[in-house]
Amino acid sequence: MTNQQNAVLARTERLCQYLKKNYLKSYPVGSGGNFHVKSGRKYLKIIHENSSVHAFVDKTTGDVFKPASWNAPAKHVRYNLLDEKSFTECITRADWAGGYLYMR
Repeated sequence: MTNQQNAVLARTERLCQYLKKNYLKSYPVGSGGNFHVKSGRKYLKIIHENSSVHAFVDKTTGDVFKPASWNAPAKHVRYNLLDEKSFTECITRADWAGGYLYMR
């Protein structure tokens, strides 16, 4: 794994932490809100509670995509985790339900 891929993975894991924090803010007494990263050939897949794909992240560029299906991302890049301004905006707007991934 290259340094850039390690940086993308680290930022993706941080995004998962922010998503869980947002979930617990909405459901403080409920359980759940676990997000984890599953690595594929080209993308890191952020999965919520083993049941739904939350987002796709390109392993080499750090581009974040809304899911089109379980196996494929939508066409347009929403954020870039390696760009400091884009990453800050992403984690600031991140919500567990994925509303921040819709095009503005």
